[in-house]
Amino acid sequence: QFSLFRFAVKRPFSTSHSSVDSKEMKKFQLLAHKWWDEEGEYAALHSMNDIRVPFIRDNLLSMSSNYHPGNPLSGIKILDVGCGGGLLSEPLGRLGASVTGIDPVEDNIRTADQHKSFDPVLAKRIQYKSSSLEEIVEESMETFDVIVASEVVEHVADLEMFIKCCSQVLKPEGSLFITTINKTQLSYVLGIVVAEKIMGIVPEGTHEWEKFVAPEELERLLESNGFSVRTVNGMLYNPLSGSWGWMESTSLNYALHAVKSGARAQSHATDAPPEADIEQRSATAGTA
Repeated sequence: QFSLFRFAVKRPFSTSHSSVDSKEMKKFQLLAHKWWDEEGEYAALHSMNDIRVPFIRDNLLSMSSNYHPGNPLSGIKILDVGCGGGLLSEPLGRLGASVTGIDPVEDNIRTADQHKSFDPVLAKRIQYKSSSLEEIVEESMETFDVIVASEVVEHVADLEMFIKCCSQVLKPEGSLFITTINKTQLSYVLGIVVAEKIMGIVPEGTHEWEKFVAPEELERLLESNGFSVRTVNGMLYNPLSGSWGWMESTSLNYALHAVKSGARAQSHATDAPPEADIEQRSATAGTA
């Protein structure tokens, strides 16, 4: 959630190199106390929960034979990367999941911890840590059933390194959920010019169009790093109603669900997928 990961390329799992851009950290520190203001700068992220939470829940339930009424995600360990103030961690915790939220901005983690403390159930199910993803890789190898990176990948400097780190901390056959912004002319006009500069839906300077990633590129990186992409759905925000909905086109925002290959398939994880498969999936993106 607008959280900023900057991956050091030289020594990918070293903690001696900062993975976070200090200039962008300052920007988000200034807003850290506003995460839970539903009418404020993060209003669009609050309303995104109406579609991203069911997207995560329903895709996970479709893969599982176990169902716990009232706590459908009970027993599932989720890593929320770039958790911000906990806007997505909390509803996942309410569904019964055990959630670890990480964010490099300490003030975000303070806000998330404070808000979690108001609910004794969430206080037990959620833990937060001020950290970047690559800083927890060595201690968390194949630890999580699910990784959620919502509105994060458009901020990373080295996307392939980010995906490799996700694969490292996911269990075999674990799920990765991503929501992000496509790299199109339309996304520049609506996502930056209109949303930031004209309407102020998100704080100005939040996004850099150069870091936006097309679903075809994201799928290629995922497939070449041992993931199988299951679903790509287009998303649309209506600033008049303040609500999100699904759409067939992925030209603006999109949500993606990928599954890490099982233990047997991992020896082939570095094999590039046939181009025909990518083209076929790209053609059906948003129709799943």
